Amino acid sequence: MKSGWLLWLPLALFAALGALFLGGLLHPEERVITSKMIGKPLPAFTLPQAASDRPALVSAEFAQGKPRLLNIFASWCVPCAAESPQLMALAQAGVPIDGIAIRDAREDVDAFLARWGNPYSHIGLDARSSVQIALGSSGVPETFLIDGQGRIVFQHVGDIRAEDVPGIIAKWKAAQ
Repeated sequence: MKSGWLLWLPLALFAALGALFLGGLLHPEERVITSKMIGKPLPAFTLPQAASDRPALVSAEFAQGKPRLLNIFASWCVPCAAESPQLMALAQAGVPIDGIAIRDAREDVDAFLARWGNPYSHIGLDARSSVQIALGSSGVPETFLIDGQGRIVFQHVGDIRAEDVPGIIAKWKAAQ
């Protein structure tokens, strides 16, 4: 008799896990990532030149009175290539964009920019991802809006899509 309830135990555990799974599907938690860096100053950094035809990148350039985008990318990143037309559209709309190439080589960055376009004013090489980590970035691509005083005011996680461009332009204008 005692062992009779043990036969039902696996079925009860399976039913409980199924109910838990179904509850998660019907009532998902909020999944928006909010950066702890919003409102904080851009971490100080000096990065060497990552592309042959663009100067190196220094964090002090972001505190010169005009808001700028800071795009973290890599030549080996497929979504980075996919967002290239949107970055070009932002640059053509007058939005200044600087880049940080993550774990890359200058020849690879040059080839990437030659193939997909170059919207960047400056590009720094973050060979060990130390600046990326200091920014709280979780991957590539990611884009930050830095106000004219060098504070992070917005973070876009993932590739920028065509439908994101008007909102980013609006946020950039509001930061001026």
